[in-house]
Amino acid sequence: MSGLRYVYAVCRPFGTPLPAQLSGVAGVPPKQLVHHDLVAVVGQVPEEDFSEEPLRAHLEDLDWLGATARAHQNVIDALTVVTSPLPLRLATVFRDDSGVRTMMEEREETFLRTLDRLDGRVEWGVKVYSEPRDTENPQASGAPGDGPGSSPAKAASGRDYLRRRRDQRKESEERWERAEEFARRLHESLSEGAEDTRIHAPQDSALSGAPGRNILNAAYLVPRTESEAFVELVDRTKDDTPGLRVELTGPWAAYSFTGEDA
Repeated sequence: MSGLRYVYAVCRPFGTPLPAQLSGVAGVPPKQLVHHDLVAVVGQVPEEDFSEEPLRAHLEDLDWLGATARAHQNVIDALTVVTSPLPLRLATVFRDDSGVRTMMEEREETFLRTLDRLDGRVEWGVKVYSEPRDTENPQASGAPGDGPGSSPAKAASGRDYLRRRRDQRKESEERWERAEEFARRLHESLSEGAEDTRIHAPQDSALSGAPGRNILNAAYLVPRTESEAFVELVDRTKDDTPGLRVELTGPWAAYSFTGEDA
């Protein structure tokens, strides 16, 4: 196999074959590289794209990065169906098979320990958003009158304007407090059905494109056998959450629980 070695994940040996039509980064089907009790799932990638300098340039190209990330995720998703992979970071590349084997040899104990902890488990993601709400445009209410020519009517409308603004702020604060309390209770409930949890930073809607304000952004490590009950628990919360939106994603490989910085 010529070219560089792109490593998707490290796994225990698994017997179920991956889909024959599965292709990975650079359109190349992934292969298994066995080393002792570990399997690295690798693909061949061209040196002109994945050696250090061109890769650094490509990582600034959002179109290239997006296509590569999708191809990487396709392989991880396929692995998650047949085993419990330990996914490595996007664009983990080695010179040849020997480099991949050396990496597995040096980190064998850590990999085996982590794979034992993740065996039979998947990651579910749960996000809670406060739905965007149309608010009264303050300018439409008329600003307070200014200057010596202001009439009593304008002064009265100015007091109304300030009162409405105060009421709107109070309502917004109360809504946010209720949303935070809901997210806290939901996380506590879901944590009872999970073996481990991670709270991630809220997503910026300007970057994610998701409407509303992200209140909870959490990941849950759940045994496969308990996943159906976990999903049902999340679904039940969606029936009685006015002004809030609960989003469930997964099942994923346990990205948030690998402890890997490869």
